[in-house]
Amino acid sequence: MRGLPLALSCLPALLAGALLATPPAQARSAAPLAAAATTGSMALPVREENARPHRGEASFYHDRFHGREMANGETFRQESDSAASRTLPLGTRAQVRNLENGRTAEVTIEDRGPYARGRVIDLSKSTARKLDMMEDGTAPVEVRPLPGNRQD
Repeated sequence: MRGLPLALSCLPALLAGALLATPPAQARSAAPLAAAATTGSMALPVREENARPHRGEASFYHDRFHGREMANGETFRQESDSAASRTLPLGTRAQVRNLENGRTAEVTIEDRGPYARGRVIDLSKSTARKLDMMEDGTAPVEVRPLPGNRQD
């Protein structure tokens, strides 16, 4: 029983070391694409693991982001078809389908995010209106990259 307090006191240091030594898989796979994302509006390759549909919650940008610079260097506008994804390459065109009502909209991935747990995409207000998700603020969606995005 005497060794238990000592082991527990070392646990935070061990966990911190493990977290620092092993970068998350998502950060490793997205890094080369993020570095190449300065190509303007040209669509970047969609890797095989990103070409399949993603399911999860969608949300939409708060008004305070209107007029701010996105990850691709362009200015975000709430009336655009801009969207943010952590995994799809910048420039990717995708179809977003609201799983509650079947409505769809096409978006262009131009930013990084969302950073809330369980969210797979952030949408402009214009797109959120098309998907009829304004009242709840979020909706379960399927995000499917569209054909024509280049493959590796």
